[in-house]
Amino acid sequence: MKSKQLQWMVAGAVSLMLQSCAIPLITSKQAETTLPATYQETVQPAANSASVNWKDFFDDPHLVALMDVAVANNKEINIMAQRISVAQNEIQARKGEYLPFVGIGASADKEKVGKYTRNGAVEENLDIKDGRSNPRFLGNYQFGLVASWELDVWKKLRNATKVAVMEYMATIEGKNFLVTNLVAEVAHAYYELIALDNELQTLDQNIAIQQNALSVVKELQQYARANSLAVKRFDAEVKKNQSRQYVLKQQIVETENRINYLLGRTPQTIARNSDNFMSMQPKIVQTGIPSELLANRPDIRQAELELSAAKLNIDVAKANFYPSFAIRGGLGFQAFDPKYLLNIPASVMASFGGELVAPLINRNAIEAQYKSANAMQIEAAFDYEKTIINAYMEVANQISNIDNLDKSYQLKNNQVEQLTQSIDVANQLFKAARADYMEVLLTQRDALDAKMELIETKQQQISAVVNLYRSLGGGWKEDSTPVTDQKK
Repeated sequence: MKSKQLQWMVAGAVSLMLQSCAIPLITSKQAETTLPATYQETVQPAANSASVNWKDFFDDPHLVALMDVAVANNKEINIMAQRISVAQNEIQARKGEYLPFVGIGASADKEKVGKYTRNGAVEENLDIKDGRSNPRFLGNYQFGLVASWELDVWKKLRNATKVAVMEYMATIEGKNFLVTNLVAEVAHAYYELIALDNELQTLDQNIAIQQNALSVVKELQQYARANSLAVKRFDAEVKKNQSRQYVLKQQIVETENRINYLLGRTPQTIARNSDNFMSMQPKIVQTGIPSELLANRPDIRQAELELSAAKLNIDVAKANFYPSFAIRGGLGFQAFDPKYLLNIPASVMASFGGELVAPLINRNAIEAQYKSANAMQIEAAFDYEKTIINAYMEVANQISNIDNLDKSYQLKNNQVEQLTQSIDVANQLFKAARADYMEVLLTQRDALDAKMELIETKQQQISAVVNLYRSLGGGWKEDSTPVTDQKK
């Protein structure tokens, strides 16, 4: 009869345990990573400039020196380095969770139990034999080792460690992506600063031309061949452009300070070489094939690692539905009086046991955690797809941008040449009284605007090359793979 009862109890316990292991159904998502074979049908795949180290890609020594300082001192980079350290420490913490815990401890207390309790009655009988009539304070002194170990049967703790490793690797890729953007941002600001220098120089030259024209008009006024209105209009144009000089100077200061901020230092003069900017030929960037983005772009690799970590987190959350197994033990000394504490073997204390616990009622918390892990996996899959699409779009946009800017620059350059020649023609016609002074003013103004636009277009050309290099995943690698035919 007792055997039957025991069997029923075991069967009931097993049934309840199996019921507790019931897991809600979820639907995960597989990320789509399909990319076109090439960026453009007319472009044949070649080498990839993303494999070139930024120190080799950028050939301006002043710019390279600035980037060296930025990579070492930028505050965002240093903050990210600390996040990497935190992620690395998390790996160590997760590893320790599935190893046995062993501690050493000691305790001391005294207790007087009530007379009309079981322990009180026993003490009273003992006290009566010793000539005492009441329970007294008894001590409890102990020290020794205690150990516990959760058996990782379902790989919950080991999977959690793998998640920590992937998150650590993802933070490293996040730092690489930050370096890529930092290198590109420093390059953009540097070339913008050089462009502003050239705009200021062009404006100075134009002011000199306008002041010369003003002198001519004043001289013609003396011979009654020009009136005071023409003098005032020429003088106003000179003043307008002289005022514009200070606007450019302020932009130069702000751009220098932006570079210094990226370099993690206080404002100071930026060393640069602004000569020959207009004759600078943009590099030819080898794009390779789109699938190489998966290996070269740090943000894509970061999203991929975060997706893998999210998948493993589902397994970690799933293991919470299963029973947990733990072993506990202790070894030390225990006595009611300190003088007996080291009395061997009488005071030696030892304990050993195990436990099995499974969730049965009110599993709302672990079910919510499991569903949240699944939702985060789906989110990570969408984020991975979004990152890939964004990377491909950035490269495609910059390829088209470089081509269109090249055509625009050629047309603007022809426009500047024509307007520069027309200034001399307008001046000669004005001196010969065959053209109005407004034609001279408008010609000078159009020529200045065209030159400024030409400088801006040159800057956009250089920036487009930098953007393409960044979009391909260049700018973070410490080593460099040579790519031939880098310059036109």
